[in-house]
Amino acid sequence: MVSFIPGPSQLFLTVPDHLRVALKDGVPSLSHRSKAFEAIYSETADGLRTLLRLSSGFHIAFVSSATEIWERSIQSLVERTSFHAVNGAFSRRYYEVSKILGRQASAQVTPDGTSFDTIDAQPGQELIALTHNETSTGVSLPGDLFRSVRKQHPEALIIIDAVSSLPYVDLDYTCVDSVFFSVQKGFGLPAGLGVWIYNDRCVEKATRMQAAGKSAGTHHSLVSLHSFALKNQTPSTPNVLAIYLLGKVTGDFLRRGISKIRHETEYKAAIVYQALEKHQLIKPFVKQPAHRSQTVITVTAGQRISDFAAVLESKGLHPGEGYGTHKQSQLRFANFPAHSKETYELLVDTISSF
Repeated sequence: MVSFIPGPSQLFLTVPDHLRVALKDGVPSLSHRSKAFEAIYSETADGLRTLLRLSSGFHIAFVSSATEIWERSIQSLVERTSFHAVNGAFSRRYYEVSKILGRQASAQVTPDGTSFDTIDAQPGQELIALTHNETSTGVSLPGDLFRSVRKQHPEALIIIDAVSSLPYVDLDYTCVDSVFFSVQKGFGLPAGLGVWIYNDRCVEKATRMQAAGKSAGTHHSLVSLHSFALKNQTPSTPNVLAIYLLGKVTGDFLRRGISKIRHETEYKAAIVYQALEKHQLIKPFVKQPAHRSQTVITVTAGQRISDFAAVLESKGLHPGEGYGTHKQSQLRFANFPAHSKETYELLVDTISSF
């Protein structure tokens, strides 16, 4: 059975071998204050810096999930105002977190299945939150949008939700201040780890807030996370095994080559979208090709969606359901490094024959 669920998704093929070595070496029982753990942290963070081509001045902290980063980022980086581009359930939830935490959050909302060509944030926003790839709908933001937002709002901190697009997306880190993701999607790992990438501007903002007596979070504030990250440590006991596995899979990706991973991702997406365009019934949910995600492909099939799902299951292809209000009317297909070209070619054959 191949899982196309967007998260937790299919495990990357090397994970079982790495897990066996980790168990043999006692990695899950390591103290997070040990030199052995510091070496694991360093290897994983350095691998990510190389894989993602992080600019100088960026740092990496590990937390429990991307959902936690929603909260920590608002607590540590927003004194009053945040702006959110909302084009699906997860970008909407980030916006709602800011409101729950008592900030003056505003949003630009577009209907599900559509993206943004421009961002209309009011001047003076402290934080602008953009979801590069909306996992709930299969909508992606155009890359040049980040550059235009930076140009229009040079003083704002720009944070990118790349939960379901890394490591595929090639971000220009000069245009953003923070990026975050979780490992159970594009990195093909079990759930339980969030990765927060942030630059010196973020650290300076959080430090100023804390020095001024503003609430900037508690034990997992950015100031706290950063102070420990400088020592290759975490404030509290982390998921040591997950950090270890992330480092190993990142190394596998580096040996495979990020250019090859991106090329294969685009090839798999292209053959599926071509099949969908030709099909009389099964269609992409996102109408504009420029706004279609390369990593989460969402389809509709009218009243036949359950029939289509049953045919996929009979082939050993387990699709993801639609999300939220779209649960009964859509299917989602993760397109991550764990999904082989051969599997996607079988998916195309199944679509074409339905």
